[in-house]
Amino acid sequence: MNKQEIKERMDSLVEVLNQYGYSYYVLDNPTVPDSEYDQKLRELEDLEKAYPDLAREDSPTQRIGGEPLDAFRKVTHETPMMSLGNAFNEQDLRDFARRAQEGVSGEVTFVCELKIDGLAISLKYQEGKFVLGSTRGDGRIGEDITSNLRTIRSIPLSIKEAGTLEVRGEAFMPHKSFLEMNKEREEKGEEPFANPRNAAAGSLRQLNPKIAAKRNLDIFLYGVGEWENSNITSHSESLEALHRLGFKTNKEWKRCKSIEEVLEFVTYWTEHRKDLNYEIDGIVVKVDSLDHQDELGFTAKSPRWAIAYKFPAEEVVTTLKDIVLSIGRTGVVTPTAILEPVRIAGSTVQRASLHNEDLIREQDIRIGDQVVIKKAGDIIPKVVRSIIEQRTGEEKEFHMPEECPDCGNELVRLEGEVALRCINPNCPAQLMEGLIHFVSRNAMNIDGLGEKVIIQLFREDLVHTIADLYRLEKEDLLNLERMGEKSVTNLLNAIEASKANSLERLLFGLGIRFIGSKAAQTLAMEFETMERLQHANLEEIVAIEEIGEKMADSIVRYFEEEKVTQLLKELKELGVNMTYTGQKKSEIKTDSLFSGKTVVLTGKMEQYTRKEAKELIESLGGAVTGSVSKKTDVLIAGADAGSKLEKAEKMGIEVWSETELKEATEGEE
Repeated sequence: MNKQEIKERMDSLVEVLNQYGYSYYVLDNPTVPDSEYDQKLRELEDLEKAYPDLAREDSPTQRIGGEPLDAFRKVTHETPMMSLGNAFNEQDLRDFARRAQEGVSGEVTFVCELKIDGLAISLKYQEGKFVLGSTRGDGRIGEDITSNLRTIRSIPLSIKEAGTLEVRGEAFMPHKSFLEMNKEREEKGEEPFANPRNAAAGSLRQLNPKIAAKRNLDIFLYGVGEWENSNITSHSESLEALHRLGFKTNKEWKRCKSIEEVLEFVTYWTEHRKDLNYEIDGIVVKVDSLDHQDELGFTAKSPRWAIAYKFPAEEVVTTLKDIVLSIGRTGVVTPTAILEPVRIAGSTVQRASLHNEDLIREQDIRIGDQVVIKKAGDIIPKVVRSIIEQRTGEEKEFHMPEECPDCGNELVRLEGEVALRCINPNCPAQLMEGLIHFVSRNAMNIDGLGEKVIIQLFREDLVHTIADLYRLEKEDLLNLERMGEKSVTNLLNAIEASKANSLERLLFGLGIRFIGSKAAQTLAMEFETMERLQHANLEEIVAIEEIGEKMADSIVRYFEEEKVTQLLKELKELGVNMTYTGQKKSEIKTDSLFSGKTVVLTGKMEQYTRKEAKELIESLGGAVTGSVSKKTDVLIAGADAGSKLEKAEKMGIEVWSETELKEATEGEE
């Protein structure tokens, strides 16, 4: 065979093997014996070895490739991967349906889907090629796990779709794979995974893709983040379109015309979830129409057009062996139950929160009691009640101490609070918890500085304050347990890189009471520098939308502390950024062409990329959405614009060409 014939043979083998794989891994319907697949795969491997320049990226031999990584690259989601609000009972679902109907014109229909208990991921395709796979992360920034996702055989490496397509789904470990893997781990003397969700997440965060490949993960795709050439008008259409493109979608979904049909779906799967070969922890209910989704919009944290119904928590009985105390970063003393180990909702539980002394008194919970345990939202273990009828008389009442168990300082109960607090600012437990919060994902996001490392650093007397983290030397870290040359270098690089974080991350990391990540973002955008915020008075802070008096008072009190002033001075001297580096309020033009307007982009862009056009419009005060609705002010149509253009014209919405966009904005930029 000449080279052209060899290429044609290799192309033919790739096509037929990928079709075999699709039938086996996506449709769960093998069309040929394993021996037939293996024979063709070996032929392809031999040809690729002889002619590596002819090997295709979507060849099934390319599922596992590349060297192990040192660390995962960060990925910014152009469309945030938001979390869903929760529903825990029938009334919550009825309220959701009522709010949805009240918020739109026309009758609302819903789509119900199984809520897969795995790891949320994003897959990006460009011109039909799989180019990027990432974790959800904090919703805005995830991690590049492309190499590991390529090992999942139900993910197509190529699709017949031009332009850019980003799809979202849940990677999970089937029950069979989970049981086989834990059996293998136990035989090797390794700790088994607690549940399939942890196993899936741990597998996809392996730096060596060869390890991930052995875990036999699977995936269901359930949504679209970006679809450049899409004409879909509903969520149910998108599920059908993804299936046609070769993606694995979960077939157990249903389009429901009423809340009664939704409740029937929920009832059925509450009873039958045990019949599945994978874990589900609830049902996701979405408004079907994309126009209706646009009308309903989003809150700061989640879409108003979707909700996650969580299955009722499983309850078990065990013995409460002891009650110990922990001190949080704000000084709150929390009693924790130490339990006889018991398995519940997929994992073994040995500890559960008791919240505060009042709860222990009200429920008459005693050491030695038989207690009922459940997991709130199938995640956080909690003591529901004691079984008083089973008491023997040996049980002991629990009394909170008068002094902090960590520093010996007197515990106090502040006015209006049920919790006891240690108000010693130098309490070691509070300092350590504050450090753990500072390095966490939503704060300074320092890779490698997990809770165990922080505890080590603290106990070895290497850090006491946040500033000490930026004074760490290589020699300090090399003496720590399980810290080799490479991991120390990576950790120091991560600490150094965190100095450049925008102001909002630092603000949230400082742990100011009542200031969450969203409030930190609002404050950073408003004041732009730490110095301006430090010197702001109560009236100036309260005047900011979304910042209440309680929050403002906490901010003012925080910056009045002398130790805070000293800490910020040290951080600045150590090179930590004190300035907001995101899009500034002053850069969002309020008198521009797009101020307060909703814009939709459609068709192929030639003078801008889709991302550039979106960023330009947003910088000029506009909001870019994905579908045309009565709220749309302007549609910008590129080449080959389809149904969105037709719909906009029917609705009388203003339509611009890409050239008109460029001409209109040249004087505004």
